[in-house]
Amino acid sequence: MYNIIDGKKTASEIRAEITFRVAGMKAEGKKVPHLAAVLVGNDGSSETYVANKVKDCEEVGFRSTLVRLPEETETERLIDHIIRLNNDENVDAFIVQLPLPDHISEEKVIEAIDPEKDADGFHPVNIGKMVTGIPSFLPATPYGIVELLKRYQIDISGKYCVIIGRSNIVGRPLSILLSQKGMDATVTVVHSKTKNTERFLREADIVVAALGSPGFVKAEMIKEGAVVIDVGTTRVPSGKTKSGWKLAGDVDFENVAPKCSFITPVPGGVGPMTRVALLLNTMSAAGKRF
Repeated sequence: MYNIIDGKKTASEIRAEITFRVAGMKAEGKKVPHLAAVLVGNDGSSETYVANKVKDCEEVGFRSTLVRLPEETETERLIDHIIRLNNDENVDAFIVQLPLPDHISEEKVIEAIDPEKDADGFHPVNIGKMVTGIPSFLPATPYGIVELLKRYQIDISGKYCVIIGRSNIVGRPLSILLSQKGMDATVTVVHSKTKNTERFLREADIVVAALGSPGFVKAEMIKEGAVVIDVGTTRVPSGKTKSGWKLAGDVDFENVAPKCSFITPVPGGVGPMTRVALLLNTMSAAGKRF
C-alpha cells in the first residue's frame, strides 16, 4: 500500500512553526518579517497564486505588500519598482511573480533583485551559492521538495533519482540539492532530447516529474516501491468542477500510485510546499542569516 506525501498538511505544520516564531518576535518587540510581491498584468493563475501568498502572510503574522502593475509595463519601469523594494528597509524579501508578459526581459528583472531580498531564490548569486554549498536563499519549489523528503523521513542517500525536466526553476536546482552532501542521491536529469527516457525511469528509486505534461508518467515506467514526486500543475478541462477546469499532474496518479512506496498528489502535494518555502526564505531574510 502506498503512502501519500501530504504537502498541504506539512505546509500547515510549517506555517504553525513560523507563526510561533513570529509571535515570539512580536513579544520581544522585534520587527516582524515583511514579504512583498510584484504582479504584472492579470494572468489568472498568477492572480490566484499571489492571493494565496498574501493569505499565507496574514496567517503567520507577516506583513505583506502587493505591487500591481499593468500588462503593458516596460522592463525599465518594472526595474524601477524593484529598485524601490531593494532600498526599502521595511521590506525583508520580495518576489516578482512569473511568468512575466512576453515583452519584459525576465533575465534583467531577476538580476535587478537584491540577492539578499530574493525570496524566490532565482538570482544568479543565490544559485551560485547553492551550487557551491554556501548557505543561500533556495528556489522555492526545490526547497519545498527537499523539506517534504526530510519531514517524511525518506532516506535518499545512495538512491538513484531521476528528474524529468531541466528548468532553472525546478529541475536543475533540485538535481544539485539532491546530490549534495547530506542528501547524497545519485541524480540523472532527463528532458525532451533524452533518448529512451523510460529506461532511466524504470531504474529509479525516486522520480521527480517536472515537465508540465499531464499524465506523462505511466505505471509501466515506474518500478515497485519507488518514491514519486509530481511537480506538474496543468489546468485541464473538467465537467465536474464549477470553474470548468481542474489541476492535473505529470503523473498518471491512479495507475502509478499502487506501485509506489510514497507519492505526492496534485493538488495538495508540492504546490503548498512551494508557497511555504517563500515564507521560510523571508524568515531567513528577516534574520539576515546570510
